[in-house]
Amino acid sequence: MSAKVTFSPSGVSIEVKPGTSILSAARKAGVLIQTRCGGNAACFMCKVKIRQDSDLLPIAEEERRKLAGLEEEGYRLACQAKARGQVHVEVPLDPLRAAVQKLLAKQAEENDELW
Repeated sequence: MSAKVTFSPSGVSIEVKPGTSILSAARKAGVLIQTRCGGNAACFMCKVKIRQDSDLLPIAEEERRKLAGLEEEGYRLACQAKARGQVHVEVPLDPLRAAVQKLLAKQAEENDELW
């Protein structure tokens, strides 16, 4: 039996052994999830949003404390959340890429207003 993890917005999917962390699955699939602590639940950078119908192993108390209620909104730490079955993960853009995209969108909007 295997688990399947699908990452958005890239649409990349990978089959992994049940119990594999979302961060490990992302690395195997070539999907970048930011982390600074090496997957030790210390930096909070690998926070991802998990679709509600996803099948994960239950959240551990340490992760629940770190998330401080965000887990109720679907957020998990990719280094701690472990796939059990089908999992759908929304990976946030890294901050630099998000800032560049925002600037480009603003420039495009301003250019449209000129015409």
